[in-house]
Amino acid sequence: MRKDSRGRRGATGSVPRVRSRLERVLIANRGEIAVRIIRACREMGVVSIAVYSDADADALHVRAADVAVRIGPAPSGESYLRAERIVEAALAQEAEAIHPGYGFLSERADFAEACHGAGLIFIGPTPQTLAALGDKLAARRSAHSAGVPIVPGTFEPLVWATRDDMRSVQAEAALIGWPLLVKAAAGGGGRGMRRVDRPDELPAAVASAAREAASAFGDGAVYLERLVEGARHVEVQLLGDEAGHVVALGERDCSVQRRHQKLVEEAPAPGLTPDQRRHLFSLAVTVAQTVGLRNAATAEFLLTPSGQPYFLEVNARLQVEHGVTELVTGLDLVHEQLHLARGEPLSQRVRDVAARIAEPASHAIEARITAEDPSRDFAPVPGSLTRWREPGGPGVRVDSGVEEGSRVTADYDPLLAKLLVVAGTRDVALARLARALDEFRIGGVQTTLAFHRWLVELPEFRDARLSTDLLARTWDPAPRRARAAREAAEAVARHVFGGTGGAASPGTADGMAGRAPALERAGEWRTTARREAVERWP
Repeated sequence: MRKDSRGRRGATGSVPRVRSRLERVLIANRGEIAVRIIRACREMGVVSIAVYSDADADALHVRAADVAVRIGPAPSGESYLRAERIVEAALAQEAEAIHPGYGFLSERADFAEACHGAGLIFIGPTPQTLAALGDKLAARRSAHSAGVPIVPGTFEPLVWATRDDMRSVQAEAALIGWPLLVKAAAGGGGRGMRRVDRPDELPAAVASAAREAASAFGDGAVYLERLVEGARHVEVQLLGDEAGHVVALGERDCSVQRRHQKLVEEAPAPGLTPDQRRHLFSLAVTVAQTVGLRNAATAEFLLTPSGQPYFLEVNARLQVEHGVTELVTGLDLVHEQLHLARGEPLSQRVRDVAARIAEPASHAIEARITAEDPSRDFAPVPGSLTRWREPGGPGVRVDSGVEEGSRVTADYDPLLAKLLVVAGTRDVALARLARALDEFRIGGVQTTLAFHRWLVELPEFRDARLSTDLLARTWDPAPRRARAAREAAEAVARHVFGGTGGAASPGTADGMAGRAPALERAGEWRTTARREAVERWP
């Protein structure tokens, strides 16, 4: 067995010893979460080591880190998903630990095991816990055995190879009831998930969900689950230490979704009473203790319109939306992850927050700003950022992984930034979010800024009438796109040509030419106004 320059065992089977310090941490991720972790490392006096693909050679996280290591070409399958290259980079840079962030390898039990086998600390749950939670069916069985209510559905992967198999699947579906969901047993993010409203739709839904799951996660196993209509998606933030102590640090409402992908999150979940929160926290902690949770994770639930909670799954990593919990609790969850990775117990401050979080004193909201076009079914829009101006002021936080001049490629998730606000009440937080969205300026690519500006004024959202089908009921991009385009054109005309109409003069080339001197005298403010109108479309 070989040793590296610090005398640590590598290659096989070794379990990393508990360290009093973590001096060097490799971040096995990119974008805003890599920048977020790098900042936490710098605050704690830890050397940050970034990894990057060819597409990210000039990325913000590469320049923000103390050290950066190339790990391969642009495709994630040849770079950020190559566990062996990441472990090799950590050993070559004499890192003691690897932080996986979210996505990519963050919930892969084999990656955590590879880290341990190389003598590295994996900043997250143990490989055994990841293996138990990475399989949603295993997590459902664990929750059920612990007495935690789960969404009605199956406990084993569907077998559908023959007609007789499919008849059995259809019989199980009939017992569960319609509508229902076909769901991937591995992974997340809405992939490998299909809604089924009628028996004749089931065979095609099972086949397509299994294909997508196999492509996305390398595992085509799927199962059935009741579709709880009008439900809210609420999750509980958890931290656990080596001694087996687990605490809940509040809940987040993640009901504003598109195709099961979260767009907006807030903490606390509007409308819950302290007793409802305590009950939810108790269920989440029970599931976490059942699987031996260490470090950070999130237990996800559906709340029926009557308030009945059903356990969904555990995400055994830092969540994209962890920032709203930080703003409400005053904790830095990445700091806490690093302390726990050192083998330290849950701090007294964490315990104090957990004791009072059922009655939070503030409200935080996060809007995910992505390079997508809402008017074209949120299609990704690669390109270069010609303008990037973040909002500021009291109670505003922006976690971003880009800057002016950054290239947005089609190789990765289109998330550009997370805009977070906090205030003493939800009403003030909404007003602050509206103001911050209006200040945010992005040019060069279409983004979801305009969508969020629409959402923050939506009566159902403002009144906290939240459910996972909110957007399906209220967002209709086709007429919105036409109206927004017309309004943008009229704004350009008003600022450039003056007057109230869209035409400079009768629609002829001569009429337009007659305005040339006026255009030359327009001045910078009119040019800026035109640019603003275009950038804010649709």
